[in-house]
Amino acid sequence: MPGGDERMKRDLRENRTPGAILLNMMIAAVSLFVNGFGVYLTIQANIGAGPWDVLNLGLSRSLGILYGTASIAVSLSILLIDILLKEPIGIAMFIDAVVVGKSVDFFNWIRAVPACQSLWTGIPVMAVGLFILAYTQYTYMIASLGCGPRDTLLVGLAKRVKRVPIGAVSIALLSTATLAGWLLGGTCGNRDAPVCVRHGSDHAAGLYNRAV
Repeated sequence: MPGGDERMKRDLRENRTPGAILLNMMIAAVSLFVNGFGVYLTIQANIGAGPWDVLNLGLSRSLGILYGTASIAVSLSILLIDILLKEPIGIAMFIDAVVVGKSVDFFNWIRAVPACQSLWTGIPVMAVGLFILAYTQYTYMIASLGCGPRDTLLVGLAKRVKRVPIGAVSIALLSTATLAGWLLGGTCGNRDAPVCVRHGSDHAAGLYNRAV
């Protein structure tokens, strides 16, 4: 029945039933696991990691812990800040905090892709990784279970400094993460500055409009 199908789609989209919430949690978890593979590829490309990955790598190397453990520690720390800022806390935050980092650890453990040794091999691996990241971010958002800890922090900070464009807030946040990671021994490259600027110009604006 057309009406029944529409109602089921609405229930799923708006998480109106326990079954819809469970299904969307599975969608989010699978999306984030595959997203971790995208992160892994961008690291293995060996031409510079993303800002938060630089921080995770720096913590991993300076403390002698797994990337995933460092990622979880960063995510939970940011989650605590989100709570202190009284931002909405969703189920996806906790899934995000654990799944992505441990997914990267898994692919590191099985040695899925060797680290690239040249720019010519690194560029296509980076491109595939970025495509996976973009697509899985889309499928993750379909689940409508809330933003991840980092995006929630960005929105929370932007609400509190209304005279500063959210793009500038995003660039400052990502630059801070990159600098801290670099000081801890994380790998920086030519990709880090463009990523900071790109997030500040488009992703941040879209995220803010979605949240307010």
